[in-house]
Parts: sequence; C-alpha cells; structure tokens
Amino acid sequence: MADEKIPQFPEPYWRDGIDFPEFKQLDGDLETDVVIVGGGITGITAAYLLVNEGVRVALIDAGKLLNGTTGHTTAKITAQHDIIYDELISHFGINKARLYYEANTNALNFIKNTVNDLKIDCDFSEQDAHLYTTEEQSIQKIEKEFQAYQKLNIEGNIINEIPFDIKIYKGLVMKKQAQFHPLKYLTHLVKVIVDKGGYIFENTVAVNIERDENKATVLTRDGHRVTGNGVLSCSHFPFYEGTGFYSGRLHADRSYVLATKTNMDYPGGTYLSVDKPNRSIRFTPVDGENLLIIGGESHKSGQGVDTKEHYKALEKFAKDVFNLDHFDYRWSTQDLATLDKLPYVGEITSGVHNILIATGYRKWGMTNGTAAGLLLADMALNKENPYQTVYTPSRFYADPSLQKFFKENIDVAKHLIKGKLEVSNKYAEELANDEGGIVMVNGARKGAYRDTEGKLHIVDTTCTHVGCEVNWNDGERTWDCPCHGSRFSYTGEVIEGPAEKPLQKGDHTMLENLTSENSGY
Repeated sequence: MADEKIPQFPEPYWRDGIDFPEFKQLDGDLETDVVIVGGGITGITAAYLLVNEGVRVALIDAGKLLNGTTGHTTAKITAQHDIIYDELISHFGINKARLYYEANTNALNFIKNTVNDLKIDCDFSEQDAHLYTTEEQSIQKIEKEFQAYQKLNIEGNIINEIPFDIKIYKGLVMKKQAQFHPLKYLTHLVKVIVDKGGYIFENTVAVNIERDENKATVLTRDGHRVTGNGVLSCSHFPFYEGTGFYSGRLHADRSYVLATKTNMDYPGGTYLSVDKPNRSIRFTPVDGENLLIIGGESHKSGQGVDTKEHYKALEKFAKDVFNLDHFDYRWSTQDLATLDKLPYVGEITSGVHNILIATGYRKWGMTNGTAAGLLLADMALNKENPYQTVYTPSRFYADPSLQKFFKENIDVAKHLIKGKLEVSNKYAEELANDEGGIVMVNGARKGAYRDTEGKLHIVDTTCTHVGCEVNWNDGERTWDCPCHGSRFSYTGEVIEGPAEKPLQKGDHTMLENLTSENSGY
C-alpha cells in the first residue's frame, strides 16, 4: 500500500463523469449590470440569484468553471465548522456567534430548497455532523464547544463513541446537517444562468479594476474590459486588493483526500476529528455502492514535509480503520483563512460600494460560500441582509486579529528571506523521470521537473506575486508558494492566485545544454 504510485495529476471524484458546459474566452469589451469574477460556488450562487431578479450578469473565470476549491471539496453542507463556536463567543460575543451559525444554516436551507425546487439530482441527503477526539487532553474542548451550542440554541448532544473502529474519548453531534455532489448541483445553476441571459467566459484572467462612483470596470490580462455598476470578486484570493491589504490578512492551507468505492454498510453521518492531524470521514452513493471519502492532513501551503507523506498518512488511517488498501481517487484542496477565522464578505474597503469581495472560508465553503453568494446578491440589489456586519471585511478585533496579523506577516517575511538564502546541492541533470525539486543551474537557484517522457522543465522559483520562493509539491507536481498560497504547474503556469503571471521559464540554451550533457535521462 505504502508504495502505491500516486497519480501524476490527481483529480477529484466530483469531476469524474460530469458533462461540463464549455464557454469561450472573452474576446472583446462588454458592458453589463454586474461583473462577477470567479466561477466557484459563491460566484455561481450570486449569478443565479441576480439573473432571477432580471439583472444582467457577466461571470468570468481565469480557468474552467468549478475547477478550483469548489471542485476539490469534501462537500459537507454544515454549520459545524470544527471547534469554532466557543471561540466565536469569546472573541465576538453571543450575538455575532449566533448570526454566524444562522448564516450557515440559512445557506444549508437555501441549497436544500433549491435542490427540491429545481429537482436537481445531486445526491443531497441530510446527515448528522460529528466532531470527535481520540486524545484525552481534548475532552475539555468538546465539552466547552457543547456549552457554546447550548448558549446558542444549537441542536446537538455529547457522544462517547462513533460507529467505526476508532476509540474516542468524547464527541459532539450537530443534528440535521447535509451533504451532496457539489458539481451536479452547480452545473444545474449554471444552466439556469445561461438560460436567463447571463454571460459566462472561461480562460479569462482578471488583473485589475478601474472605478468611479457609478461604474466599475474589470481589466483582463488580454486587454479587454468588462464594465458594470459593480464587481463581485469571488476569485478565492482577491485578484484586486484595493487598500484592503488582503495579502497580510489571509493565509492558505492545503489538505488531502482519498476516496474509494466500497460495499461496506456505511452507518450514516459525517465525521471530523478535532485532533491534529485531523481526519474527515463521509460517504456518497455511486452506482449502488458507497464511495468512502477520507480527508485531513491540513498544513500551510508550500510548507511542511514532502506532500506525498500526507497521502501515505491517510492511507494508513484507511487501512487501520476500514481495512482498505486501494483507492479510486485522491486529490488535494486549498482554502484561505482570515485573521479571526470568519470570512471576509462585503465592501472591499469601507465606503467602496461597487466592489465587493468574498474570501477566507477556512475549508467550509459549501455553506460559507453559499452564504457569501446570498449576501453579495443582496448587497448588489441594495437589500438588507442580517449577516452583513458579521462578514464585513472592514472589521478588526484586536483579539485575535492583531496577534494573528503580526504572526502571519512574520511568517511571510521568514519564508521570503529563507528562500532567497537557500541553495541546493542537487543539479537538474540528476533528476530521474517524474522527479522535481529545487536545483542549481549554472550557479543559480532554479526549479526543475523531468516528466515521465524524460523532458526537463526548468522555471525560476521566484513567485510572481510578491517575490517569495516557491517549493516543489511532489504530490501534485506543482510549485507552491509558502507565503500566500499561489500555485503553478510544473511548466510555470498559474494554477491558483493571487499570482497572475507565470513563473519565468528556463531559456532554450539552458535546456539544450542540460539535455545534450545528460542524454541518458
């Protein structure tokens, strides 16, 4: 099992067998009512709501729809976001903690009602959500979280066991949560958007915004302009930061997922350990069987051990608990966390009414992303929304934001300096097929990957966002930035922002010299 070869380009189960609509690249200027940047759950939800109100919408995505964080989720629809409510009460008070719970519960109900109203076949089912600990020192965390549930009138209860071969010390259930197939759900909403006259453009990279009091224009990398009364930035990391300094207020985390078909009698429910490294368990029906989905191994993007080790750790867990040694799917995912763990949704800067953003879902994007779509649509329509103050990006609480602000930016500075000073004792010509890493080329630090056919790909390792040095991700064959989570393909193309420009590639002379000197590879 431990030596099972990891697929070269891991793809999530959710994308398997889905007939995705295709949309052309924007090839000219366009005027509309609202411009939406980002084709994940937030952008699509907001677009769906707005076209239903007769608003002209243009949605643009840098790549393909639903191929980012939304397409790589575990797809739990729940307001149980790990151990969070005791912390929210401590930092923000009972009222705001309750509003956060209500916003996510409202999002769950919106998805449920939309599935029923539109008769969407997306494997939606209600499931109780469970937190649990396998460590005695975490019992108090569970108990304090249960006390927070009671203060907030959340339906839940303490448990002492779960229906798997896992010894737990304590657990906590949140009743009547849910799960679904996110891409079956969202592709249906995309069809509604198009049928009602919404424009959608793929492979269209937004790089900047020009605005005045009445209009906002998105500028694309190809020089085209999309103008509307307002812009909704739903692009994961904000492609345009204004004066919000989001680079210093967000950090990126990665986690990993294994999935396999099984005929085991799954007992129902979704599960998440509060221990570190955490473990997530759920299922989804596939062709009369259950697809068991196991996730976890969270860490800061571009940092930590060889990423293949995270997959191996999940394999061991699956073997120990479920006696599984084969996996049909494996993939990783990335999401952003804010300083205080609540998403930023609303005006990009206080007083800027026609540029709205949504980011920082902390891997709970099915409900937070839907809640954000609902909020952004209301704000675009000048409607009141009770959750606006909870999510507003302009909020600042000294505890915990100030401490986290300094911690995150010290971490960025550390990696910026460390990367510049690091050298490698490995050379590009030493790489075997399907191997990558930091190497020295003509005395300079470079990134190199030799593909399965033996072709060498060399890139400059300086991230094109703020200049940190990227690291090799062996699990996905990508270059990942440890500062703000930008990710690049092995050829240097941008996979995930905030970077907008690709890594500089090695010149032909460099590649030819290395190839001729090492024709044996």
